[in-house]
Amino acid sequence: MTNASITLATSAVLVGVLASGCDSAQNKPVAAARAPITVQEVNDAQQGWCNALLSIAKAHAEGKDYQSIATAVLSNNYNYDNGTVLFNPTLTHGAQNFRLDKEGAAAYFIGGNPKYPNDEGFALKPWVSCSYTNAGNNAGVLIEGEVAATMGNVILIDNQGKETTVDKFFAFKRGTDGKLRIIVHKSSLPFNPS
Repeated sequence: MTNASITLATSAVLVGVLASGCDSAQNKPVAAARAPITVQEVNDAQQGWCNALLSIAKAHAEGKDYQSIATAVLSNNYNYDNGTVLFNPTLTHGAQNFRLDKEGAAAYFIGGNPKYPNDEGFALKPWVSCSYTNAGNNAGVLIEGEVAATMGNVILIDNQGKETTVDKFFAFKRGTDGKLRIIVHKSSLPFNPS
């Protein structure tokens, strides 16, 4: 066999391995490469967070089972079921400022947990609208591999028309199911120099 024949045969085997999705040396499946995270996916995840918050507020206002909805929101929109989430909500202080588990996040959103006596349930407020902006018209979206980060504002409006703006930093990680979930949630009220 000539060198050209060996190269051609090796190339054919390599193409066959890639096409079959298996590592021929160990006959194990090879993970399929996924398309990179897009800015649109990040925007969709942020809007998904807004919609999820509103679903809790609406269920509470209608006397429905808002606790189950909040639990589903934490599983669907946050990465708690797959790892640690760094959660620093807006209206917290002291030892309860940083939350590292789902219980702490649930307490912030729906209150009622004696371990977190200062939590009144941020998601139980009568919110009727939630939107977001990214700094610099999406310049505030950074994408690195399977992680994306955003910096901007969330704008909430309650049933009396009062607007609340919150500075927000989110980091999302793509799960094995392809869905972006929050791994860092940091929010604060904008600085008011007066």
